[in-house]
Amino acid sequence: MEEETWLTVKEAALFVGVDIQTVYSWIRRGHLKVTGLDHRGRKLFRHLDVAQAELATRAKAGRVLTVAA
Repeated sequence: MEEETWLTVKEAALFVGVDIQTVYSWIRRGHLKVTGLDHRGRKLFRHLDVAQAELATRAKAGRVLTVAA
C-alpha cells in the first residue's frame, strides 16, 4: 500500500501556488476537509484532497489550466 502524503496549511498553499488564506477559505466553504492534526495541533490534509480542492475551485471560476498543443 502506498504511503499518503500529508500537508499543513502552509505546505498546501505552496503546493498549489495560492495564499494561505485561500486554503482557509476552501476549508470554510467545504472544498477541503481537515483529515488530521500533527503533533503541534496543526491541521493536516491529504495531498490528493488539496489538489482536488484546487482543481474544483479553478474549474468553478473558469480558470482551468489546459495543456498547449
